[in-house]
Amino acid sequence: MTTVIPSFAHTGLAPALLSALTAQGINEPFPIQSATLPDSLAGRDVLGRGRTGSGKTLAFGLPLLSRTAGQKARPGRPLALVLVPTRELAQQVTTALAPYARAVGLRCATVVGGLSLQRQADALRAGAEVVVATPGRLHDLINRGDARLDHVEITVLDEADQMADMGFLPQVTKLLEQVAPQGQRMLFSATLDGGVDRLVRRFLSNPVTHSVDPGTATVTAMTHHVLHVDAIDKPDALTRIAAREGRTILFMGTKHRADRLARQLLSKGVRAAALHGGKSQPQRTRILEQFRNGQVTALVATDVAARGIHVDGLDMVVNVDPPTEAKDYLHRGGRTARAGESGSVVTLVLPEQRRDVSRLMSIAGIRPESVQVRPGDGSLARVTGAREPSGVPVTIVAPPVTVGRGRGPGGSVADGAARPAHRASGRSRRPRRPRTV
Repeated sequence: MTTVIPSFAHTGLAPALLSALTAQGINEPFPIQSATLPDSLAGRDVLGRGRTGSGKTLAFGLPLLSRTAGQKARPGRPLALVLVPTRELAQQVTTALAPYARAVGLRCATVVGGLSLQRQADALRAGAEVVVATPGRLHDLINRGDARLDHVEITVLDEADQMADMGFLPQVTKLLEQVAPQGQRMLFSATLDGGVDRLVRRFLSNPVTHSVDPGTATVTAMTHHVLHVDAIDKPDALTRIAAREGRTILFMGTKHRADRLARQLLSKGVRAAALHGGKSQPQRTRILEQFRNGQVTALVATDVAARGIHVDGLDMVVNVDPPTEAKDYLHRGGRTARAGESGSVVTLVLPEQRRDVSRLMSIAGIRPESVQVRPGDGSLARVTGAREPSGVPVTIVAPPVTVGRGRGPGGSVADGAARPAHRASGRSRRPRRPRTV
């Protein structure tokens, strides 16, 4: 039985990291951090299972930085590697770790598709000790001779189940074959299906397993609602929900439907924008910033945003198109109720979708509140805060269109803003051909 620590002061973390945690206003570890830190700091392989938003980023980031502190990397030969499935998650992880990396004098590089390949190569050649990467772009840089992984002593796979869903397991396997064979491996995943269990058996040596919020990993701070609505009433009801006070993510099944809904909402006076894989990385980054700063209040997204996006104060996620798998429902919902905050997940269900959604909820272990709604009725406003939109069309300044590879600070460490929270925050479908992200 492993030790569960009551506070960061009991971990044996580098003193500079403890000071950085205090400076960030973080005093108490989340359960996943409390459970895993003793083993990860001891250099053991760790398998962590926990819902999105449960604090996994610092659970692996703090021991990675503490154990790497005091070392210097040779050009193109990083010492620690974090593999993630999406660009947004890579940037979120880098931002979350930035103040702690600075505290112990380590350099980080973010390696993702959609940004300048040469800038990322330059960052690696400058001697970054820690690399946060998506598999496709890291392969590109290795094939160019800009990086080698034989000095990597600590490897982390974050959101491993999503990498499996996106078809990255062959690339991930090749990367893991290149890191130091006796190094430490940590794998964090909400589920162990989709081939993730094969990765565990092959690359983790006698791993210590920690499960937080087992099973479906739902939390009491998150409420779930199914709104039964007729097809003729859905557009109006959806517009009223999008016009609610505060920020809302609305999930759609395709990028074309997301673009169309965003245009419709703008015409009704709702400050909306679409986020999906058809946008360039600079566009996606700017749209997310507009959402964070309030220029955009309704983010219409496909599942590209279901992982790797953290926005403080986001209290509602709306499934406009219900997901087809329970894990997708959980990861969409994981955008809210993060770091101990509360939030609601609302799913709009047409009559013909009732059976499928009921089955999905059962698999996910969710017992939602169900109610029949129509635009303008009290139950819709009670559950969602829906209100009448202004009806005055609005325009959101679109991010500039880039040609080819976007340019951006791909090799730099993002500044980590201090968080007011008193505890540490962290952060499917048929297999298809992997894409560079």
